[in-house]
Amino acid sequence: MNLITGFQFLLAAGDAEGGHHEASPMAQFYGLMVLIAIVALVTFLFLGSAKKGLNTKFFSKTTTKLLEQLYVFIEGLAIGIIGPHGKKYIPMMMTFWLVIFVSNLVALLIHASPTSDIAFNLGMALIAVGYVQYEGMRSNGVVGHFSHFAGPKLPIAMAVFITPMIFLIEIVSETMKNVSLSLRLYGNIFGGGEAVVAMNKLGYNGDTFLLPVGDFLFPIKLLTCVVQALIFCLLFAVYLSLVTHHHEEGHDHESHGEAAPAH
Repeated sequence: MNLITGFQFLLAAGDAEGGHHEASPMAQFYGLMVLIAIVALVTFLFLGSAKKGLNTKFFSKTTTKLLEQLYVFIEGLAIGIIGPHGKKYIPMMMTFWLVIFVSNLVALLIHASPTSDIAFNLGMALIAVGYVQYEGMRSNGVVGHFSHFAGPKLPIAMAVFITPMIFLIEIVSETMKNVSLSLRLYGNIFGGGEAVVAMNKLGYNGDTFLLPVGDFLFPIKLLTCVVQALIFCLLFAVYLSLVTHHHEEGHDHESHGEAAPAH
């Protein structure tokens, strides 16, 4: 895997025989750091510009309007999937959205981005799934959270054999969420970039460049930038809903039950 196609000049060593430059692992690491820095810079510039427009009563700044619409969208996504208590997860979902979307936009320009690196995507997946486990344990207790991996309560004779099997399967399934989140994002972004590069080669006639065929995929790749950010945040919200919904629902019923005698 060669992520830093556009940054190989940083530390890549030349091949003595063919003159072909191949990036070393250290060069790939520095290239990834450069890409992450670019994404962080673009994100902070956007947020800084949007923040300046918050000082007015009515939002007139374009970046402020965009951020407002994004917030409303993420808020609807969180509440619609997780429930009323989903509002507290909006900052986390906004962070994932901005990092993924801006990274995907960078991939449109230089055919390389943090999200086209499997290690970066796996890191985000580990954070997302780890946060879900933390919220599950915080909402239901450590024992309560892990007990739901054991499935329904069964008679003793059946539970001795079936419950451990269900528990093991559920743990493997929970672990595979990291693979699912990271590979889906990596495949679409890295694969899209490779498809553009391969199709652009069709525009060559010998040594003469005729037409950038792969660049005609730009509208599809732009749509992919939005869709992949949406899917990651959507699945993150679904995972949170599964581990917090019943706990919050129980609190709602308790509060309604306590309020009833007062009427």
